[in-house]
Amino acid sequence: MDPCPFLRILVGNLALKLPPSDRRRLAFFCRVKVKGLPPKESAISVLSSEEQFATVSAPGASVALAAVFSLDKSEVDRLVVSQKGYVKVEVYKGGKGLARSCGFGGSGKLLGKVKVPVDLKKAAGESKSGWVGLGRKGSGGGEVHVSVRTEADPRFVFRFEKEPECSPLVYQVQGSVKQPVFTCKFSFRNTGVDRSRSSLSETSTSSSCIPSLTKEQDRQWKERKGWSVTIHDLSGSPVAAASMVTPFVPSPGTDRVSRSNPGAWLVLRPGYGTWKPWGRLEAWCDRGPNDLSYRFELLPDTSAPYAAVATAASTVSIRSGGKFTLDTTTGVSPASSPGSSMDLGTASWSGSGSEPGPGALSHLTPAGFVMSAAMGGVDERGTGPEVEVGVQNVTCTEDAAAFVALGAALDLSMDACRLFSQKLRTELRQQGDEFSG
Repeated sequence: MDPCPFLRILVGNLALKLPPSDRRRLAFFCRVKVKGLPPKESAISVLSSEEQFATVSAPGASVALAAVFSLDKSEVDRLVVSQKGYVKVEVYKGGKGLARSCGFGGSGKLLGKVKVPVDLKKAAGESKSGWVGLGRKGSGGGEVHVSVRTEADPRFVFRFEKEPECSPLVYQVQGSVKQPVFTCKFSFRNTGVDRSRSSLSETSTSSSCIPSLTKEQDRQWKERKGWSVTIHDLSGSPVAAASMVTPFVPSPGTDRVSRSNPGAWLVLRPGYGTWKPWGRLEAWCDRGPNDLSYRFELLPDTSAPYAAVATAASTVSIRSGGKFTLDTTTGVSPASSPGSSMDLGTASWSGSGSEPGPGALSHLTPAGFVMSAAMGGVDERGTGPEVEVGVQNVTCTEDAAAFVALGAALDLSMDACRLFSQKLRTELRQQGDEFSG
């Protein structure tokens, strides 16, 4: 099937032009909004010379991104029907929140706001840039410079029929139409197996008799270990895998996995008869018992296989779920900014190569959306994760399967990071784990 249509709105080159009397040593920030989507916050600089004014608004000027919004077709249609297709920029001054390293805490005094209309019917290619007056016309409240660009961002969408531990089918979805494309097999791996050097053949599920109870053995049962998922295409060939390489264990004196000792997965791709590491995912409970923190690192296909490139780190709710996103848009260089040409590609993943190349994300180019995985919380059972992948990052079946495997590992980490006083569902408990969490 074809990819699903998505639209991205990129907002950048935010700058303030204020009367000299207002150019005091104050910090300013802005809140950027698109109707129905979470707002984004960004710092904004105050310009003081005609040369600076001309530079930021010059044709072809590099764009410093402040916010990126992604909309699917239903969200675009909703904004078109409601005639809410615009970007709103609110400018604030002062406030204690500016001292925070992450976000601005909603503090500060509103200086003014502007609306920039966006023609969503064009779907892509619209670009606007210029100075807009703050507040009522003629009020002398200054001006804000803003650049807005829209671009098409087609994505492949994959949905797990059930949770990964139930070994479900994985569908490709386009609107109301879906078709099976992968199977996901969950299993327990023997402790200590190095999947980066193992063959592509399946290993059997490990099992053992229940040993006699001792403190050491009881401690060992307080581990969530050996989980693995293998993604197969419909012919039965393995095309990606995710293997738990570091057990999820509670920190001493606590009932949860800590940042100092996170559990970890390797996401693997097939190549020349072996599994090759592609990415590493670490997860732990940092802020509280129901907050899953994670860090994902790409493992480039080089002579130094663990020369990792950190690509994402954030927190989601274990109880209610959330979304993991890989996006290389923010912080891009001027050469790949929204003001320049971005080739999103027209790749198809339908054909499986017998010997895949270095794989998706090898150079993290072109800049832009890579993938997202939406996961339900552990209290919301019945549906599996949904994975979106930008078409520019998919050139073969193995590329898509690697992202699907990462989505499965993220979803399973929600269970692996549950409090160890809470019992796991049957599918996640190995024989002999009846007394473990």
